[in-house]
Amino acid sequence: MDVRQLGYFLAIVEHLNFGRAADQLHIAQPSLSQAMSTLERELGVPLFHRVGRGIVLSDAGAQLVGPARQVLRDLDAAKAAAQSARGLQRGRVELVSMPSPGMEPLSTIIGDFTRTHPAMSVTADAAFTPVEVVHAVKSGHAELGLLGAASSPDTSGLNVLPIEDQPLVLISPPNTDGVAAGKDTQDGGPATASLARTDLAGMRLIVSKQGSLMRQLVDDVLASGVDVRIVVEVEHRTSILPMVLAGIGHAVMPSSWTPLARRAGARVRAIEPPSVLRIALVTRKAALTPGAAAFLACVESYVKGIDPSAS
Repeated sequence: MDVRQLGYFLAIVEHLNFGRAADQLHIAQPSLSQAMSTLERELGVPLFHRVGRGIVLSDAGAQLVGPARQVLRDLDAAKAAAQSARGLQRGRVELVSMPSPGMEPLSTIIGDFTRTHPAMSVTADAAFTPVEVVHAVKSGHAELGLLGAASSPDTSGLNVLPIEDQPLVLISPPNTDGVAAGKDTQDGGPATASLARTDLAGMRLIVSKQGSLMRQLVDDVLASGVDVRIVVEVEHRTSILPMVLAGIGHAVMPSSWTPLARRAGARVRAIEPPSVLRIALVTRKAALTPGAAAFLACVESYVKGIDPSAS
């Protein structure tokens, strides 16, 4: 078994199709099939099952995915370590982030990182639940994971760096009339006044699917007897702000959305009593690649309020 075979294996896992994997790898499909047959003979187990005209991972194949990713990542780490004396002149950081922390603090942290290491690039994949972020890091799909949750998910086996707490706010369409109490928040800062949960009575709300902290607050308001109406339920939270701006309804979102919402003309108010989204970075306990370690240093500087580009 060699690194080339593992790379071929992961390409097939990504596409679950030999033809598309061969196209990605720029090799002929028969060559790819032969390489996998050789690997399966060496291991003594099938890695894929052929089902009709498609393929699915075998149990043995599923067990190989994580170690294979780790082997390739360790190889990249070794190459990057050899190049690190050149001051991170090349390389890529792979991370996964949920939508709200992907607004902030990720934008600020990436800005700090790219100013400090201008030759480096960042790949930020999307995840929609803390469990997905944790799985992506544990499985080796990403080195770093940015998540937001009311309470910490099971992060056993990972390092966890708390970053900040984001209180939930109410985002309302521009020129909204009849919204009780409270003044707009300041750009990117804490609210100057608040809106009681009972003040949501009579509002039309745009919500994410059940399972998020934002949806939990709305469900709690409904359970308390406050008359609110859910008019839209969306899978992707990035769709919520455009719908608010279109006047479809109000939305409960983390405060990371405040600057963008206000720049777009929406009104933003804090909600009392507060519910808080706790933002954290998770990493593997194994050694990180130099690029990921440099990114982690930027996150630590952000937490401490230090500008890493000034050092």
